[in-house]
Amino acid sequence: MSEIKRLMSLMTGDEKHSAAATSTLDVIQVLYERVLDVSPQRAGDAHRDRFLLSKGHGPMAYYAILCAQGFFPEDWLTGWASWDSPLGRHPDRNLVPGVEIASGSLGHGLPLAVGTALGLRAQGIGSRVVVLVGDAELDEGSNHEALELASALELDALTVVVVDNRSSSYAVPGRIEQRFAVEGWHAVTVDGRDHDVLEKALSHREVGRPNAVVAVVEEKK
Repeated sequence: MSEIKRLMSLMTGDEKHSAAATSTLDVIQVLYERVLDVSPQRAGDAHRDRFLLSKGHGPMAYYAILCAQGFFPEDWLTGWASWDSPLGRHPDRNLVPGVEIASGSLGHGLPLAVGTALGLRAQGIGSRVVVLVGDAELDEGSNHEALELASALELDALTVVVVDNRSSSYAVPGRIEQRFAVEGWHAVTVDGRDHDVLEKALSHREVGRPNAVVAVVEEKK
């Protein structure tokens, strides 16, 4: 973790959204180090797992993890968000190796993940699709529709990770898990800082049901 935080510290300037990015760091690190079947060497492999970042304020952590995994060189980090840098304040799939979608507009990631999972199914590919969203982002109507559709189509290759830092308009403990469960998802709530617990929850696959992991990240007092 110290190495990842060092890489994050190389990104300086305005609009860092450091707190929001740090809240996603443990989840993304566990995904890339312990769960996802993806690497720079397999970035173009049709059978790779897919990770989609929907949370708009999470790119700093995402860039640090991608750099640590070897997707691009460290010197890219020091120029992030500058006019000639491939690393924008929101990731661009056409500029950054390893990035699956251009994101930043809240509410788009889950619908895109549903479409990606459907496309892979149509090709007979069983690769996993994991999308990370913020708790407040679930207020978007597009997520209501995607959540219901994923369950109805039994998209069991799909996992949604909700980083719950209690910023949503309905910040009631257990409410997010309940929302997914009532639609037929397999849903659990876990400590968003505990890597072993995260690994177990994120590795889960259940036949015929998409997976939702609510990663609770409380701000340290």
